[in-house]
Amino acid sequence: MEFTALRYFHETARAGSIRRAAEALHVTASSVSRGIAGLEHQFGAPLFERSRKGMTLTAAGTLLARQTHRTFRDLDRVRDAIDDLRGLRRGQVTLYAAEGLVAEFLPAVVNDFMAQYPQIGFEIRLDSTDGIVGALLDDVADIGITFNGPHRNDIGVVTEHVEPICCLVRPGHPLEQFAVQGSLKLDTVLKWPLALPEQSFGMRRMVDSAIARASGKQQIAMNTNSIELTKRVAMNGDAVAFMPAFMVRKDIAANRLRALSLDCPDLDAARVTVCVHRDRELSFAAKALLTALTAHFSAIGAPV
Repeated sequence: MEFTALRYFHETARAGSIRRAAEALHVTASSVSRGIAGLEHQFGAPLFERSRKGMTLTAAGTLLARQTHRTFRDLDRVRDAIDDLRGLRRGQVTLYAAEGLVAEFLPAVVNDFMAQYPQIGFEIRLDSTDGIVGALLDDVADIGITFNGPHRNDIGVVTEHVEPICCLVRPGHPLEQFAVQGSLKLDTVLKWPLALPEQSFGMRRMVDSAIARASGKQQIAMNTNSIELTKRVAMNGDAVAFMPAFMVRKDIAANRLRALSLDCPDLDAARVTVCVHRDRELSFAAKALLTALTAHFSAIGAPV
């Protein structure tokens, strides 16, 4: 079985098109097509379903794609390790993170890291907690940053920041009066429309658990796969969003948002966790990024 043919197959599975795979590999489309045909002959089964829309993996192709993904990821790690031995600080690292970290936290980490390691490339994907854990388990991600992720034996925790979830509202929102008068109860918050991320998000599951114990009945004004959008909706109307205050410090300082503390034990300990797959060896690039992430999380300090 030729290594080149496996690479042609792998890139086609990624791109969903022989033409796009050929362009990425800088070869002719006919070379890619012949390589895939040769593999199909060796396996005695079609690996793709071909249509005008592109190439879709068959059941046999899906099995092979899982293996080639692991193989080429391992080869990339070996290449990075050899570069490290040669004193070359370069490589590629894939990070999956919760979207709520994008506005303030991750840009600072990325800019500092790129200044220190200009030859290391990033692939950053935003996903729900479930998606991030899945990416670690499938060896798609080197590092994940989850929000209230599940405790699993195969996921190792590198560092963790814990602080309460706050109620996010626009300046001048009526709920500010209740916060000034004393502890803001979740029952009071539930009288207002809520902007919530969908249930694949760890933050949503935490809020849902708290609501289930409250006596009020919630009115969900928006259910979305974007945590950033929930914040924006709260910023510009009467809806209420939920987030730890460190994720919105610049918005608070600029008087665009208020983060109101809640008297709610169920929301007292939100966990933002930097994690990896426990059984996989990390490249130099991934280890360096873990060091940077740990330093930035340590600098967050106490909740505002």
